[in-house]
Parts: sequence; C-alpha cells; structure tokens
Amino acid sequence: MRYMMLIHHDETALAAAPQQELWQEYAAFNEALTKAGASNGERLKGSAAATTIRVQNGKKHVLDGPYVDTKEQFAGYFFVEAPDLDAAIAWAAQCPSARYGSIEIRPVVAPGAY
Repeated sequence: MRYMMLIHHDETALAAAPQQELWQEYAAFNEALTKAGASNGERLKGSAAATTIRVQNGKKHVLDGPYVDTKEQFAGYFFVEAPDLDAAIAWAAQCPSARYGSIEIRPVVAPGAY
C-alpha cells in the first residue's frame, strides 16, 4: 500500500539541531528508503515562504505564511510503499524530523477508487 508521510516540525528546534549530523541522518534515511524500494521525499522551504488561499463567501483571501498558527509547520513529505500501516509507522519513526515534531501518515487512495 502507498502511504504519505507528512512532516511537521518545529522550525526553531530544527534550526538548533546539529546540521551536519541531521543532513547525514537524512541522507541515510533516503538511502534506506531507496534501497528498500519504498520511495523518497521532498523538502519544502520554510513556513515564511508559504502562501495560503481561502475563499469565503465568494471572496478570495490571500495570506502570507502558514495556514495555521502553531509551533510545528508543514516541512515536507515522503510517499512510501509499505505492506501495512505498521511498516509505514516504522519508516516514520526512522525519519530524522520525527525528533523535532511529528510525522502524519495517511494511506493514499488508489487511482479509480472512490
């Protein structure tokens, strides 16, 4: 089954992390995903680069910044192939950003399935 792991981390905590070690851990995590044939992910720019759109009563509202006021910000994602949720959870627990926030896991709906 295909799962999406959405990374939400505390940007301040991540910035304070030992950067060289963090990126080495991410390189190892990406390599493990690739070797397992499970996929890999994409990193996003920080929340300051976000733009949020809402339409209320037919009027468009454009907001600079993240869509919610929270300590953790959406930072990136991985699509992983895993036989079940337990395997997807195991991958999420290995993601370096899990130590600086949370990883949300969602099953991906197969094309044509409703």
